[in-house]
Amino acid sequence: MTGDPLFSDGVDWGDIGVMGVKVLVAFGALLVATMFMIWFERKLISDMQYRIGPNVAGPWGLLQALADGIKFFFKEDLRPANADPLVFRLAPYISAVTAFVAFAIVPVGGVFTDTAGRSGTVTLFGKETILQVADPPVGILLLLAMSSVAVYGVMLAGWSSGSKYPLIGAVRASAQAVSYEAALGMSVVAVVILAGTLSTQGIVAAQAGGVNTWFVVSGGVVPFGVFLIAATAELNRPPFDLVEAEQELVGGFHTEYSSIRFALFFLAEFMNVITMSAIMTTLFFGGPAGPIFFGWTWLWPTVWFLAKVLAFLFVFVWFRATLPRLRYDQLMSLGWKVLIPVMLFWLMFLGLKQLAIVEGWSQVWTVIASAIGFAAGWALLSVALKAAKRNTQQPDPDDVPIDVPAGGQR
Repeated sequence: MTGDPLFSDGVDWGDIGVMGVKVLVAFGALLVATMFMIWFERKLISDMQYRIGPNVAGPWGLLQALADGIKFFFKEDLRPANADPLVFRLAPYISAVTAFVAFAIVPVGGVFTDTAGRSGTVTLFGKETILQVADPPVGILLLLAMSSVAVYGVMLAGWSSGSKYPLIGAVRASAQAVSYEAALGMSVVAVVILAGTLSTQGIVAAQAGGVNTWFVVSGGVVPFGVFLIAATAELNRPPFDLVEAEQELVGGFHTEYSSIRFALFFLAEFMNVITMSAIMTTLFFGGPAGPIFFGWTWLWPTVWFLAKVLAFLFVFVWFRATLPRLRYDQLMSLGWKVLIPVMLFWLMFLGLKQLAIVEGWSQVWTVIASAIGFAAGWALLSVALKAAKRNTQQPDPDDVPIDVPAGGQR
């Protein structure tokens, strides 16, 4: 919270009250947005597949998610006899809490367009503050920490269930998280290189000069593309939903869960989609930064933020409706052999670009240094991939000699 001007002159009860209001509003808005996301995904997929979708509970089926939540509250809460009682109950809360904590560092409003208002501050109840729960100076590290901790909810749920199918889902989750967490972290490092800060407020302020300063443009499309693919895998969204894989694992890690504990996993999945969409908006698309056409200076940034988040939610639903699920070997190959090498090369380019700006290199020397680094890296990567393929290649059965006993026939 050190980046919040609310606490610049000490802490009093008014500051604590404003902070409490921000926490409650953020938590309530995220829960309501999660209910909207469930309805939005059902209706959008039904439209894409020429179906009707929910249309009974409330107008246009808007209350269907609320009806499902009420149903989960009254269903029987079962626990397998072989399950670990404490861990089995704790796992769903880990998944839900990490999604909210990650959302707490996202700026959802504030003027970032002109020089005088680049700080993104607003006035609430007579006090100057920022429209986010907290802005720690290491906000990006907090994001990476929460994305890493979130997988513990899945792993512990599968392990503590005392059943083999949830355990297989938990093992898949750990392997998938390790594979794509590296690529996700590298794409975030690209943003940190360009912004020169770990604060989300600072990252948005660095993109306040217009579309050409958005990091999706100034950093090249590659970091954003890698982040989008890795985030989809981190969220266990199709086509990377092998952690659940209902056709193979009978629901995966949450097979043994019922009632409100299953609902928490369901809630955490959709809440994570909203949180990750907000994170992508902040890192690559200027967050709430955007033009202010007339009046209502405080409202337009939030409108732009919500519009960008809604666009990403549409993309995630579009993926689910159109892309087939990957095989597990394809999942691993994409993460280790494509995304990580691509981001390694791109980080080298961005590092050389920033070094050239600081040292005043000419463009010719920058291009030459980039070409040499790319050629060396590509050669080393090719050698490593060929060695890995050679070591894992299975021998041809026709080439394997068969020992024949003396005097015997083959």
